[in-house]
Amino acid sequence: MNLPDEPFTRADLQRLRLSAGTLDWLIRTGEVRRLLHRVYCRADLPDSIDLRARAAALVLPDHVVVCDRSAAWLHGIDAYDPHEAGTVPPLEVVSVRGHDRTRCPEVYGGKRNLVDADISLLPHGILVTSAVRTACDLATLRGRRRALAVLDAFRRRCAVSEAELQAMTRRFTRRRGVIQLRELVPLSTDLAESPAESWTRMAIIDEGLPHPTPQVEVWVPGYGLVRLDLAYRGLKIAVEYDGEEHHSSAADRAADERRRAALRADGWIVIVVRRADLTHPASDRWLGELRRATRERQQPHRRRHARAEPNPAYRRRA
Repeated sequence: MNLPDEPFTRADLQRLRLSAGTLDWLIRTGEVRRLLHRVYCRADLPDSIDLRARAAALVLPDHVVVCDRSAAWLHGIDAYDPHEAGTVPPLEVVSVRGHDRTRCPEVYGGKRNLVDADISLLPHGILVTSAVRTACDLATLRGRRRALAVLDAFRRRCAVSEAELQAMTRRFTRRRGVIQLRELVPLSTDLAESPAESWTRMAIIDEGLPHPTPQVEVWVPGYGLVRLDLAYRGLKIAVEYDGEEHHSSAADRAADERRRAALRADGWIVIVVRRADLTHPASDRWLGELRRATRERQQPHRRRHARAEPNPAYRRRA
C-alpha cells in the first residue's frame, strides 16, 4: 500500500484512495502512527521538527501561536507528563493579532501577551513561542522538579543561556509562578542529560544538601574514564540515576556494576537512584544515605600540633 511521505488528515483519505476503516486498521497494525489529533503519518517516517511542523500546519489556523508543552514538543523537548506517554495530547495554542481564543476541536486555546521576540517561525508557516519564552512559561506552570527539568532541557537542546532566562524572568513580574522561576533559573544547567537527572538534582537541593555537579568525568585506576550523572568530586561521592530505558538489558546492567565496583574500589561512595526512588517515602532512603555520606566526608580534620622535641642542652643541665 502506497502511503504518502508527509503527514495527512482524514480529509485526505479520498485523495489517497483510503477508507476510514483502512486507516483505523493501519493504525492498529502499527503501519501508521498519529502525530497529532487528526494528523497521521507512516510509522517508518523518522521523527523531526520539520515533520512535527508539517503536521501542525494541517490543523492550525493562521492567527494562533503554539505554546507551552506543544511548543516544547515542536522545539524537540518532551515536557509531557509520564502518564501521557503513548498518547497524543491536544495542541496548546494562544491567539494573537486581536483574535479571540480558538475553539478548534481537540485544541486548548487561550490568549497571552506576546511581543514579536516571543514568537518563532517554523517551517511551513507555524508560529511557536520562542525557546526561551516556552522554557519560562512552562517553568511557572510546572512543579519544581519538572520545571527545573524543562529549563535544563532548553538550555541543553536549544542553547538557551542563563542570561536569556534572567532577562525573560524580569518581564514576568507579578505573574503567577515567577518566584519559582527566579529561584530555578540560577540552578539550571546545560549539562543534565535527562529529566530524571534534573529531578534527582532538585530532590538533593530541596533536601538542603550541597549542590552536586552534573556529568563529572573522573579517571578510575584499572578501569579508565568514567562519567558520573551527579557527583561531589572532592568528597568522592557519586549519585547515579538508573533509568530503565537505558539499563534494560543484562549486559547494560553488568557493565554498570563493573563500573561502580571500580569506583567503590577507588574510594568512591556510589548511590544509585531509580525512578521509584524519586517519590516519598522511597526518596527518604537514598537522601538519608547521601546526607550521612556528605556529613562523614565533610568532617573537619583535627588540628594536630607538632610535638616538641627535647632540648639536648636541657638534658645535660639536668
